[in-house]
Amino acid sequence: MATTGESPCFSLIHVANDAEFPSEQQLKDKFEKGDVKAKTEALKKLILMLNSGEKMNPSLMMYVIRFCLPTEDHMLKKLLLLFWEIVPKTSADGKLLHEMILVCDAYRKDLTHPNEFIRGSTLRFLCKLKEPELLEPLMPVIKACLEHTHSYVRRNAVLAIFTIYRSFDFLISDAPELIYEYLEKEQDASCKRNAFIMLTQVDQARALEYLSGCVDQVNNFNEILQLVIVELIYKVCHTNPNERTKFIRCIHNLVQSQSAAVRYDAAGTLVTLSTAPAAIKVAAQTYIDLIVKQSDNNVKLIVLDRLIELREHSSNERVLQELVMDILRVLSSSEYEVRKKILHLALDLVSSRNVGEMVMFLKKEINKTTNEAQEDVGRYRQLLVRTLHSATIKFPDVAEQIFPVLMEFLSDQNEVAASGVLLFVREAVNRLPHLRSVIIAQLLDVFSNIRNIVIFKDALWILGEYADTPENIAQVFRFIKKAIGELPILETEEAMLNGETEEPKKEELPKSEKQPKKLITADGTYATQSALSSAAPSTLRDEKPILLPPNLKKTKIKH
Repeated sequence: MATTGESPCFSLIHVANDAEFPSEQQLKDKFEKGDVKAKTEALKKLILMLNSGEKMNPSLMMYVIRFCLPTEDHMLKKLLLLFWEIVPKTSADGKLLHEMILVCDAYRKDLTHPNEFIRGSTLRFLCKLKEPELLEPLMPVIKACLEHTHSYVRRNAVLAIFTIYRSFDFLISDAPELIYEYLEKEQDASCKRNAFIMLTQVDQARALEYLSGCVDQVNNFNEILQLVIVELIYKVCHTNPNERTKFIRCIHNLVQSQSAAVRYDAAGTLVTLSTAPAAIKVAAQTYIDLIVKQSDNNVKLIVLDRLIELREHSSNERVLQELVMDILRVLSSSEYEVRKKILHLALDLVSSRNVGEMVMFLKKEINKTTNEAQEDVGRYRQLLVRTLHSATIKFPDVAEQIFPVLMEFLSDQNEVAASGVLLFVREAVNRLPHLRSVIIAQLLDVFSNIRNIVIFKDALWILGEYADTPENIAQVFRFIKKAIGELPILETEEAMLNGETEEPKKEELPKSEKQPKKLITADGTYATQSALSSAAPSTLRDEKPILLPPNLKKTKIKH
């Protein structure tokens, strides 16, 4: 058998590189003398050969017609459908092979077969035929299949009529009228969907006529039919914008559908049909509800992107501002990317009318994160802090509500979250002078609970820079003293530092104490004694090695 690559290929079937094909005589013997299993294997080999580009002897076709076509085995019948799809049906001069008349007669019998599987699969095969000479004698039987009791047969009959009319309309010129009448009395959802799709493709006016008569019933339709209706309305309104008002009511009904897919498509179509605030609000609420209820994070992100697209139109911003609290409901999702996008969107939409509610909601979210042990809880808390930070800078009036919550983060073990709060505090005390005293007071309240040395250092810098009242300064010193511990000073000097006694006059001090004394330590360095030293004067004159307290400064002897 010669190999050629000129024949068209209708189906792709994997053929192994080391596959061995039988000879023509071997195939004939299996078709003629083999059982059903042998015939099935031989037909598979023949299909693979044809699909690989091998030419088939016309005499071999007669063996298939004589010994395989009359079979009742379902597997063999399925293989025959594939075989007749790819086998050449015309001669070299383009005329239909005479053997195909026998094939056509066999499939006429299959279209009247009592088994619905054989009827339906045969109708599906007819959708792939491109020879009108084969289809013409079968048209009456195909139409009769529209009345079959089983929906599988009726569904495929509609599909066959659709494809035949689209390719060879002269074979069934009354197809639109026939399908319209069929659609009005059909009850099965899948059959109605196929019929409605056909009308939308070949006779859009009839499809709209049918839709106009059942606008109030669309909520009761199956999901697959509702999706087709939404698609039709979208196409019609883009083609003819004057038709938009006719379908607003229908789309409003479909937005209330039980199917998430239908609601999503209907909301997108509603936005294209109308720019009225009521329509935008309904679409936005639909998107929000879908995000909250869907469990798949990819679906959440897709719907969320559509919601963000609504905000890009300035005319929709005021409508969406009223839905900020509804948008924040999406934070119930555990996905970090979803939460991030929602907080950015909410921050863009928040206004002075609802910023207080938003802050209270975010405070509750922060409190929830303290008990959560999820992987991204740390990043989520930082995100909440940054959002509150931006909201405070944007609306300073809410700062007093935010700072008590954020100050609690300073005692957090997460250094990144605490650092974010300190950056926020530093910017706030600098840009909001009227709140400086409140912020410093709240910082002092939590200062003693800070355990991280880096956070403690930064907080101490803020207090040293902006604590400007005597009470705050004294409190800062008390914290510092408590952190350092007891100082090595005399009781009288401690009392003097605390303001309980007056400092002794200079002339009353002994002459030996007026000048600091230089001492030589055991390692040969000079040391200067502090005025706060508790050593007695007699000890300073002792010739024995002196053990100096830790507060004495040592300096190397310079030669």
